Amino acid sequence: MRALKVGGAVRDALLGRPIHERDWVVLGETPETMEAQGYRPVGREFPVFLHPLTGEEYALARTERKTARGHQGFQFFASPEITLEEDLIRRDLTINAMAQDEQGVLVDPYGGLADLHGRWLRHVSPAFQEDPLRVLRVARFAAELAPFGFRIAPETEALMAAMAASGELASLSSERRWRELTRAVAAPGPARFFASLQRCGALAPCFPFLAEAPEAGAILAGLAVPLPLRGALLWAEAARRQGVDDRSLLAALKAQGAPKRVIQLAQALVRASVVFSAKGRTADALLAAVLALGAQRQGAELEREQYAQLATALLAWAHGVCSELTAGLGALLDAAPALLRELDASAALQSLPPSERGPALAAARRRVLQGWLDAHPLEEGA
Repeated sequence: MRALKVGGAVRDALLGRPIHERDWVVLGETPETMEAQGYRPVGREFPVFLHPLTGEEYALARTERKTARGHQGFQFFASPEITLEEDLIRRDLTINAMAQDEQGVLVDPYGGLADLHGRWLRHVSPAFQEDPLRVLRVARFAAELAPFGFRIAPETEALMAAMAASGELASLSSERRWRELTRAVAAPGPARFFASLQRCGALAPCFPFLAEAPEAGAILAGLAVPLPLRGALLWAEAARRQGVDDRSLLAALKAQGAPKRVIQLAQALVRASVVFSAKGRTADALLAAVLALGAQRQGAELEREQYAQLATALLAWAHGVCSELTAGLGALLDAAPALLRELDASAALQSLPPSERGPALAAARRRVLQGWLDAHPLEEGA
């Protein structure tokens, strides 16, 4: 059996990036001979097998033919007669169309190494335009490889623009769009993803709400928060730039097929962002902000952790929007849970009838926060 390492593992090794998984292409075999050697079949659309010892994926060399619209409209053909060059030409980018045998010999029939050295994201063949998902993938690679300075080749960008204009991007499911977006948001250069899609006209068809604020991705630069919060912060910043409230954001996220967790976090951040405006620096507005983040829910460790993460994200956001608030807001977010916890447990409030306890608690919370504000002005120099 002849097996060659292929795709991202070859590319990343040449770039010196960490390799998280390795894929292999197999020449001269059939599904029957693979199973006879102990490989376990897992592919539904085409023959893919798991190595009996490493668990890595081994796919039979194959070609494909476009049969319908969309990224799933393909018919695949696997055969022992298919050559490595025939398999590699169906791949998206030249830097992903390189293979390496078990002796380390590089097979590069389409100029991937030259494009890797030149930092170009270039399509392998005109068949690139048959799969609309590749528009998002190329933009995502621009985000992931941003530290290396990769650029989209002009001819590839022109092809992406033609694909966007054709309307075929509408065939992409919300799940596939969200998956590419999530990977781009986690990448070192997420703003490159949105800029690439904006230039070729694909941002509005794929992410209409974000297209109304295409610069929102810049807020993520250098931000060290977990992935769900990175996504939530992106959408919250897009809402802020458009001047829309959390209800409009909710509708946009639902239409995009966002996970419930991201929706909850994004809405919490938008409600808390009232503090960014001059009108939002009152006791009532600040109380609404800290409650939106969950300062009053600190009983379980998970609740405390979520509040800490939301507070960190809000502070990072504030630093990019109104840096004069960062120090004072950070002090408030640190103090709020203890202030509210002590107040909520007071005997005087607990002794009130249930019908009176809620209004009394809200008024007491406002007084406590106003007292804190009087002693600790939010803005530096105030």
